[in-house]
Amino acid sequence: MRHEDLPPQRHPRLTRRGRLALLFGTLLGLGAAVLIPLLPGEKAPEKPRQLLIPEGRRAPQVYAAVDSALKLPAGSTKSAVATAGLALPPEAKGNPEGYLFPATYPVTSKSTPASVLAYMVRTANEKLATKVVADGAKAHGMTPYQTATLASIIEAEADTRADMGKVARVVHNRLAKSMPLQMDSTINYALNRNTVDTRLSETKIDSPFNTYERQGLPPTPIDSPGLEAMAAAVAPTPGDWLFFVTVKPGDTRFSATYEEHKKHVAEFNRLRAQAGATRAEAGPPGRQETRPPGRDADPAP
Repeated sequence: MRHEDLPPQRHPRLTRRGRLALLFGTLLGLGAAVLIPLLPGEKAPEKPRQLLIPEGRRAPQVYAAVDSALKLPAGSTKSAVATAGLALPPEAKGNPEGYLFPATYPVTSKSTPASVLAYMVRTANEKLATKVVADGAKAHGMTPYQTATLASIIEAEADTRADMGKVARVVHNRLAKSMPLQMDSTINYALNRNTVDTRLSETKIDSPFNTYERQGLPPTPIDSPGLEAMAAAVAPTPGDWLFFVTVKPGDTRFSATYEEHKKHVAEFNRLRAQAGATRAEAGPPGRQETRPPGRDADPAP
């Protein structure tokens, strides 16, 4: 096609502000890389603040963090849950525990508890729907909600990220053998606390989260699991372990037999006794009738 046959071209017209910006940019030798100044009366875009939700936080902790980030009275976010229309699975029965995905979220003056919670739940649903997690869950016959519940236990129980796959394997092996999970993290959740000590008497409490007295997974997640815990839940490390105990920070021992497990528990008790003696010399005595922290050290499997 000849040039003279081409249809006429329409050229975009610069506004007065754009012409001035281009003129000043040319004079300064900046070309197109020019900062356009705000006109009188215009406001600079609001810079979002960052709301960090770490892995393992429980719903009440997340609610408090949102209240603080949005500068709202305590309890505002918790009260918003019922009317927020969150995209939760039917099994959740409106409880977002386990679906307030840990991440860093942008918040502004226009953010509301409902909008922030919806963002968290939407992110959790997306992570649970990734191919690795979704396919792995199906292979184990788990629903997304069960995956979130199992992942929340792994998040609470694993002493290190490297231990997550092994903790997941212990849970899967126990479920396969119809053994109670016997996880101290679920006792802590039932009692609304965080501690490394669980009394023997506390393993007898009447609660649906008492995984010593009840078989299977607890009725809901117990915290906000991250993607690593989700991945471990659906792809556990191969092994025949049924027990584990964290003898000391960074040293978790996994066992296939109760006899082996008892040896590791004895090591835990020895180190704990030494630490207790040191504390006794310095002040208050150590607590009595305690079990190894969150690591299935009951007197019988």
